Amino acid sequence: MRSSLSFLFAAFVCISAQAQVKAPVDAGPYVPSPTSVVADMLTLANVGPKDFVIDLGSGDGRIVLTAAKVFGARGFGVDINEKLVKEANESAKLQGIADRASFTIQDLFKADISKATVVTMYLLPNTVNMLKDKLLNELRPGTRILSHDYPLAGWRADDFRQFDLEDKVVITGVTTTLIYKYVVPAKAEGMWNARLPPNLSKEPVRLSMKQFQVTRVSGSARLDGKDVALEDAKLRGEQLTFKLAVGGKTYDFTGTVKGASIEGSVESGGTKSAWSAAQAK
Repeated sequence: MRSSLSFLFAAFVCISAQAQVKAPVDAGPYVPSPTSVVADMLTLANVGPKDFVIDLGSGDGRIVLTAAKVFGARGFGVDINEKLVKEANESAKLQGIADRASFTIQDLFKADISKATVVTMYLLPNTVNMLKDKLLNELRPGTRILSHDYPLAGWRADDFRQFDLEDKVVITGVTTTLIYKYVVPAKAEGMWNARLPPNLSKEPVRLSMKQFQVTRVSGSARLDGKDVALEDAKLRGEQLTFKLAVGGKTYDFTGTVKGASIEGSVESGGTKSAWSAAQAK
């Protein structure tokens, strides 16, 4: 009898666990972004016809619909509310943009967001921060993220807007409205073997970099047996910039990070030369 009960209990636990895994995560009650905020978010993201916009927790679809109809973009929204998803798809058909704007019933944590060039969201703070790893790991460098009211903790925003809006009173009880813009960075942290112009070094240079606040960079270059600090280092999407002060001169570096390689130019005193780096194995 005990073994039978144990088996049944184990089966129940297993089934319950599977149900919990499959159940969509409720990101909170539906609260729409006011129409003016939608326009401000898409404008801040500089959305255009070449963009693919994904709205996480799309509700009535107003963000993707506006992106398609007003800004000429394409995209889709995901939500677990069947009624709202149906309304959003019907709106897309009525507006003649169903070929560029669609909506699906889906758990936003499981949605495939890899096609996005812009991601928008108006979600509860804990939900926003539960999405951080997904956004960083699944989105391509350069993708813009727009979050209404709540920031991504630990990320430094690339741009920010704050203004008062009376429409927000019925939603949050105050007029304050916040829009945070982030640009997904490339992964530059680690050791790199760099080839610099001969006047800086004729031998490969070991470049060490660390990322913090996701888009900020610190590090050093090993030149002539000495570590020279990277100054004013920044990473915006795939674009890396920093300065090196060597021999009384300042060298301005720019580079594009593409996976395990960096290609760019270095300028000093009006002279520009090429430089490159490969990630050390």
